[in-house]
Amino acid sequence: MLVITAPVAAQDDPPLWYPVETINSGLGPAPSELDRSSPRAALRSFVDLIDAGDVDDAAHLLNVSHLPKDEQEARASTLATKLGVLMDRKLRIDWSGTPAEADAKPTTGANASEAPQPRRDYLLEELNGDDQIYAIRLTRYATEPAEGEAAKPVWLFSQDTVDNIDALYDTFGPRAFEAYIPEAMKARVGWLQLWEWLALPLLIGVLILVGRVTAKLVGLGRHLSDNRVVDRVIERAALPLALVVASFAAYWLLGFIVSLSGPATAVITPALVMLAVVGFSLAALRAVDALLDHVTRRQLGDKFDTPSSTDREFFTSMYALRRVILVITVGFSLVFVLMQFDIFANMGMTLLASAGVLTVILGIAGQVTLGNMVASLQIAIAKPVRIGDNIHYEGDWCTVEAIYFTFIRLRTWDERRLIVPVKYFLSYPFKNWSVLNERMLVSIRLVLDPMAKVALLREKFTTSAQADPGVIEHDKIWTAVTDHSAHGMTVEFYVMTPDPWTAWTVEMRLREEMVDFVRNEHPEWWWRERIEL
Repeated sequence: MLVITAPVAAQDDPPLWYPVETINSGLGPAPSELDRSSPRAALRSFVDLIDAGDVDDAAHLLNVSHLPKDEQEARASTLATKLGVLMDRKLRIDWSGTPAEADAKPTTGANASEAPQPRRDYLLEELNGDDQIYAIRLTRYATEPAEGEAAKPVWLFSQDTVDNIDALYDTFGPRAFEAYIPEAMKARVGWLQLWEWLALPLLIGVLILVGRVTAKLVGLGRHLSDNRVVDRVIERAALPLALVVASFAAYWLLGFIVSLSGPATAVITPALVMLAVVGFSLAALRAVDALLDHVTRRQLGDKFDTPSSTDREFFTSMYALRRVILVITVGFSLVFVLMQFDIFANMGMTLLASAGVLTVILGIAGQVTLGNMVASLQIAIAKPVRIGDNIHYEGDWCTVEAIYFTFIRLRTWDERRLIVPVKYFLSYPFKNWSVLNERMLVSIRLVLDPMAKVALLREKFTTSAQADPGVIEHDKIWTAVTDHSAHGMTVEFYVMTPDPWTAWTVEMRLREEMVDFVRNEHPEWWWRERIEL
């Protein structure tokens, strides 16, 4: 029976061990070479003895004093075997972090001003099973020493850890399938047993098969609905949902059919969680993207050659909403993965201490990418340029086709595509012909002889411009002499057009008509060089 009395320590000092009447009296004396002086020594001794198959000696590292004396020997060996299996499959032992001192003092105190305090309990791991949290803990015990002798405390697996071994073994121990595996296949090859090396490719094959079947079944759902939105959502989300189902299938196989050893589980479990999170995130993003695409097409139609200002504003807002949803989804996914593996708790002060260095490294390594992302968000908020805007960029007339996180895609007038980094795009001036409206004043310039009659030119141009279907606001049709020199007279003709594309075509047509008029009706008006003899 375990009896805990007052801590053996000076007043106001932390307790050094738990005093008990006896320690495992039913097991007989512990081997003299068994080292139980510190948490690391006790843990190392237990692992070495289990690996050597010496479960009887390993039992002396468990506190079974609360069990009936006549049952301790049989039960302790069985419990030691089960605990060894659990540690192999579920525990990730941090040997460097396990205290090697007898009083288990941590490397540093709670803060720089506090000295490390001795401990009589050391938590190895917490396992979550059957909706409960089980602690694997080492505890320091000592019996009352004889008069004139010093106490001899030892570190053992605590009583509550021993009581939880059976429940943990049922949850995380070998499955029924493993009873049929030959002993020869259980030999270790590297980190894993031989049968595990053979099972991993089969597991991957099953996952691929489950994923393909899931994608096919989800795809069949398109034929069950006449709704175009549902069809698009199913089509885009089929593959990500296949990843989610495949990861859950693998998790079920590992939980109920077969249980792999610790090294394999340490890699596969996080990989499955991340695969499920990635699949779910992609499915959500693609579903939202399909819905936004449907709303956009319903609002604007399928042709975006000359959208109105309101349409361009709406389309750009949809792209901005996509980016916001993407950032939120990725953020939640990262937080979920970190919380799932208690990374926040394990990092502790180390994360805070390295945050500055990590920030500098990320800032240097991702300066271009982060700069482009911030610039993209700036475009989404301020909207200096919008989807569908006609702009004059570095000598090219372009239409803005798409605005992504890191680049902008522009379509030139001759159907070429310019891919421009967002940060570079915003760093230099450009002409936006669609900020307020797309109306454009067209200017046609002819250099003629000073003897040309401007009134006739004005009359001809006004007649031609009013007859042109691309010209608007006829009150803005006008003709003026803008320059005169020894090289001739410059006459410019102006008309208003509704948009840049129409402006270009109107300019070509009217210039051709005015050139034909001068050539056919008044060829003497062409500028000529005069020489006085």
